[in-house]
Amino acid sequence: MKARTGHPHAPRLTREAIHRMPKAELHVHLDGSLRAATLLELAAEQHVQLPTTNLGELTRYLHVTDAHNLMDYLARFETTLSVLQTPEALERVAYELVEDGAKENVRYMEIRFSPILCTKRGMPLTEAVEAPLRGMHRAEQAFGVRTGLIVCGIRNMSPTTSMDLANLTIAFKGRGVVAFDLAGAEYNYPAKKHREAFYTVVDANVAATIHAGEAYGPESIAQALHYCHADRIGHGTRLFEDPDLERYVNDRRVPLEVCVSSNVQTHAVASLETHPVRRYFDLGIVVCLNTDNRLMSATTVTDEYYLVHTRLGFSREEIERMVLAGFENAFMPYPERTRMVAEAKAELEKQREGDGVMTVVR
Repeated sequence: MKARTGHPHAPRLTREAIHRMPKAELHVHLDGSLRAATLLELAAEQHVQLPTTNLGELTRYLHVTDAHNLMDYLARFETTLSVLQTPEALERVAYELVEDGAKENVRYMEIRFSPILCTKRGMPLTEAVEAPLRGMHRAEQAFGVRTGLIVCGIRNMSPTTSMDLANLTIAFKGRGVVAFDLAGAEYNYPAKKHREAFYTVVDANVAATIHAGEAYGPESIAQALHYCHADRIGHGTRLFEDPDLERYVNDRRVPLEVCVSSNVQTHAVASLETHPVRRYFDLGIVVCLNTDNRLMSATTVTDEYYLVHTRLGFSREEIERMVLAGFENAFMPYPERTRMVAEAKAELEKQREGDGVMTVVR
């Protein structure tokens, strides 16, 4: 699958121009996006042993460049999770993640994690949710970024655990938790085994998104949609392998939370140039770009959009359409979502006028 490179005479966007754009991030993991310096400080405070105490070496170690598959990539999370076992740590990293987003003009951010992974030292599940919510709320007040928390079930844990996490999600409905997810090892851990948890969430009128089509084929996406009633799909990288399902996703306007750099790292795609995001966009499928893990993938939302602009030929107008798709498919009340879309559209048009570009944002 060879990506087209865009019109040879189309004006090239600078990274700064993309940085200035208002952006939404719908797929970012708390435990994969903390600052390496913070990790060092928390480890020292908690007397946790890390692979190295040298900041540069630790940063390079956590930027996963040697994974052979998704499981290799996920193994690095043992390091970050080792310090996320206290309420204070969770509150701090959540605050800093929103701050990092604000620095690149992310106006809306949905942060996801599995609180069950932060209870190894006895922290109650409820506190494991309340702590990051406190950090996110403080960051909202400080930086003006709207946020939501997504609770993740884990595929390779028991369906009973997923049910516990589904009930936890419902308990925090309207209190900062906006959706339920299923993450973790995908191959040999089908989503349909966790369908009862999703029935419970959907019956409570809570949104759902599921990691699917990353380390397993389109059947995984089909299960996420048809067994678990996902409103969005995390990644969806291998959707193109089933053209009929691809048409269904397009016809039903199911959004794909695309994470380009991460997909290259986990070998969900052979190379950046063969990533199907170009195909999906050209077909009309709803896509927006996300970091997945800012630390492990050494990226930002700005970087992801600049990458597809310079390497996959996405024009300014196409990038703006994906940026707006992020706001349009946020898990927030419709009136607020409509307001954020209108504000983002107006700001993008103002930036175009300032740059002397006259094409209207659609």
